[in-house]
Amino acid sequence: MPSLESIPEIINGPSAWVGRDICQREQDWKVNLSRAQIADLEHAARHYLSLGSDIGEISRDMFPLRQFADHLALLRDKLISGIGFEVICGLPVTDYSKEMAAAIFCGIGAHLGSSRSQNRMGHILGHVRDTGMSSKDAKTRIYQTHERQTFHTDSADIVGLLCIQDAQEGGESLLVSVEAVYNKMRDDCPDLLQCLFDPIATDRRGEVPEGMLPFMTIPPLSWYNGKLTVFYQRQYIDSAQRFESAKRLTTKHIAALNKFDAYMNDPDLHLKMKLRPGDMQFVYNHSQLHDRTKFVDWPDLTRRRHLLRLWLSAEGDRELPEVFRQRYGSIEVGNRGGIVTHGTSLNAPID
Repeated sequence: MPSLESIPEIINGPSAWVGRDICQREQDWKVNLSRAQIADLEHAARHYLSLGSDIGEISRDMFPLRQFADHLALLRDKLISGIGFEVICGLPVTDYSKEMAAAIFCGIGAHLGSSRSQNRMGHILGHVRDTGMSSKDAKTRIYQTHERQTFHTDSADIVGLLCIQDAQEGGESLLVSVEAVYNKMRDDCPDLLQCLFDPIATDRRGEVPEGMLPFMTIPPLSWYNGKLTVFYQRQYIDSAQRFESAKRLTTKHIAALNKFDAYMNDPDLHLKMKLRPGDMQFVYNHSQLHDRTKFVDWPDLTRRRHLLRLWLSAEGDRELPEVFRQRYGSIEVGNRGGIVTHGTSLNAPID
């Protein structure tokens, strides 16, 4: 655990943005697809689908882009070294088959990194929707419900979402910079900030790799090679306390976690947006946390809220500390992340 004296008092840089400022700078993170770019993506998807291969086997070479590849190269740099997120708008998903939408989304992902398994079933194409389950079930992951999430990170370098259908009410997406939150806590409550660098148990929610404990002990914050990296899911930290072998949270740890949550929920620090059908959001998990508000779905089952999700590992990314092997298995840059348990076989379910 680093001492605060060994970490900068203020972390500066493009990823240390605050919500009240970045909401006024849409040109820095919002991209509207041109007709030519849409045609480029559609051409590449038709080419891939003509090969008769499974969507899960898509690669950069099998999804040839004429011009949009240059933008995706810039996007990868923006995620890793820039502000840490981007929203791409205007993909006409209502005109596409499920296979076409999945091919375009997974093809874009292939240009950003390698796809990782998102659950014990080996799904590299995830489906974010309400399955009628409750987060009170210790084996339910919060994205399978309609409930309010909390600010968290996913188990990959990059997470991508494609909105197929939005909810009748709610379901807004929220983003916050961990560096902006760090800066506030460093100034206001450095003693509590120090606690976030301690190893803290996080529940695996039943998705346990072979030979591993049912929980991880990765610190919420890590300082490594001059970079601040976040790993956080408060609901799973709380539920990990059900295991007798998990280290107990102290009163000070709970106070630190509560303060961390409070700053992330400060409207001045986070950014809120509504993803509409055809919007794609890409977020860098190591510097940003994301959240989703509670939602009410449409009575019509064909209009239920539905987003596709990718977890990606990118080449040229930052090194991660050894403790991340608990979650990633490998911490090799470009080949890390995801959830792999006994018998996991990678696949990409279309629905």
